[in-house]
Amino acid sequence: MFCDQCGTQLQPGQQSCGRCGKAVLGPVGYRRNRVQEHVRLVGILWMAYSALVVVGGVVLAIVARTLFGGYFKLNGGPPPQVTAWLGPFLTLIAGVILIKGAAGFIAGWGLLQREPWARAVTLVVGFISLFNVPLGTALGIYTLWVLLPTQSDDEYKSLAQAA
Repeated sequence: MFCDQCGTQLQPGQQSCGRCGKAVLGPVGYRRNRVQEHVRLVGILWMAYSALVVVGGVVLAIVARTLFGGYFKLNGGPPPQVTAWLGPFLTLIAGVILIKGAAGFIAGWGLLQREPWARAVTLVVGFISLFNVPLGTALGIYTLWVLLPTQSDDEYKSLAQAA
């Protein structure tokens, strides 16, 4: 269904690729391009998952600022030795979560736009998300299944060049 050289979609019965001119060997339609079938879904899932991650990061930042910024100081709460480091620590964790969400969103957008760098960024974010049970682990495994094999690298490069 796709040219082995440039990745262009071929029509049944077509004798040569209309883009690169390579002769089609054998019947068209037996070779399926796994990356092209799944890359759009992976991109959409990364954008949706990253939106959830960003919401969690924003909530954590608000809680850290609200509780440790003023509420506990006015209403008692934990000793000052705890609030002195716990508030900034939670704010730092919220920042890391927001950066992870932004990286996942950028990776998903890059996959949808067929950017050449998007495969590598998505693989890195996919490896990191394996530790986020259960949604991150499932998305990470699916991402690695689609984009990690060497054949996927070749297919994605041809998709990026075609776009």
